[in-house]
Amino acid sequence: MDIKTYMLQLGQAARAAARIIARADSAAKNRALLAIADAIQRNHATLQAANQQDITAARSSGLEPALLDRLTLDSKAIANMVEGLHQIAALPDPVGEITDLKYRPTGIQVGKMRVPLGVIGIIYEARPNVTVDAAALCLKSGNAAILRGGSEALHCNRALADCVREGLTAAGLPETTVQIVNTADRAAVAELIVLREYVDVIVPRGGKSLIEHLMKDARIPVIKHLHGVCHVFIDEHADPTKAVRVADNAKTSRYGTCNTMETLLVDRAIAASILPEIGKIYVTKGVEMRGCPQTRKILPGIAAATEEDWFTEYLAPIIAIRIVDDLDGAMDHIQRYGSQHTDTIVTEDYSRARRFLREVDSSSVMVNASTRFADGFEYGLGAEIGISTDKIHARGPVGLEGLTSQKWIVLGDGHVRG
Repeated sequence: MDIKTYMLQLGQAARAAARIIARADSAAKNRALLAIADAIQRNHATLQAANQQDITAARSSGLEPALLDRLTLDSKAIANMVEGLHQIAALPDPVGEITDLKYRPTGIQVGKMRVPLGVIGIIYEARPNVTVDAAALCLKSGNAAILRGGSEALHCNRALADCVREGLTAAGLPETTVQIVNTADRAAVAELIVLREYVDVIVPRGGKSLIEHLMKDARIPVIKHLHGVCHVFIDEHADPTKAVRVADNAKTSRYGTCNTMETLLVDRAIAASILPEIGKIYVTKGVEMRGCPQTRKILPGIAAATEEDWFTEYLAPIIAIRIVDDLDGAMDHIQRYGSQHTDTIVTEDYSRARRFLREVDSSSVMVNASTRFADGFEYGLGAEIGISTDKIHARGPVGLEGLTSQKWIVLGDGHVRG
């Protein structure tokens, strides 16, 4: 296969499909989404068999546990995909929405219309669910998509792509609205990220090395987050029961996700009473703790945290713990070491909660809730195409609105400028 020619053909087909899907009505797009959901349900066994092929090969090649976790497509994951498709179908269609329409002194009306971005290239590792999430969100927002999944999920992605094509055909929409890059050759990524004539934006979902590579070499705008160094801060006015529950769930719910807590910050005033209980839970669940000198006095025997630990996204059962003097100390730590992804405060003090919400500069900031909620599905977006820590265009979980932009529209009646 000539990769350059192949990727050029995908780009040309996507650009042609983008014009058609951009003008498709909501009913047709929703029919496609529901037909994809039906196809996934019918092919449940086929999808899991394909996923098992991928898992077997990944284990043999020594894939890391965090990536194996992301690769697994169990019954719950399939049910979530189906539910996500139904949620997206039920959401309002953003395309064509006109806002801020106002008369100007000249008599013209000026406003904004929400429109698709065009063609979106999504590059992701290990996660077969992204194939459906990305396809569904791009479809509903009127965009064409080129999906390049990781080689470790190739069999499952192909099976899911069949379901997507079936849904598009059932709704009378072009199959090329969503295209899967059907090769594991890494040269395909290099070609995709420079197809400026045919691709409007790149969305990466993967490890830090992948995203750094795309940031360096892409010739197309990239919506991304580099890594997820997420924090939970237990304030001195925290409810201990809530604090323990949040600290447990934020770390141990899943280890391999970008919204998993990597650093626990504890107010000095409450540390001696709360850390032993949290430490017992982590020991029971096999979480390695690394702490500052004050933490190690309360939890003797744990490893010493290094400066590098505060910057690290472990994606593993490892956590860094630091005792801070107060709320300002916690926010200073987050500002220095955080990745602007997701940070939580546990407190019963309304004023402190408001300060934390206002001053912590992350894409998701929470009060008395696990960082694991930073997810498009949990936010009611149906799914997400990724999480952005950028500040321009889209921030946080990127759903339908994040896959559109606005253009100015002017309504006149033969008006001319004097």
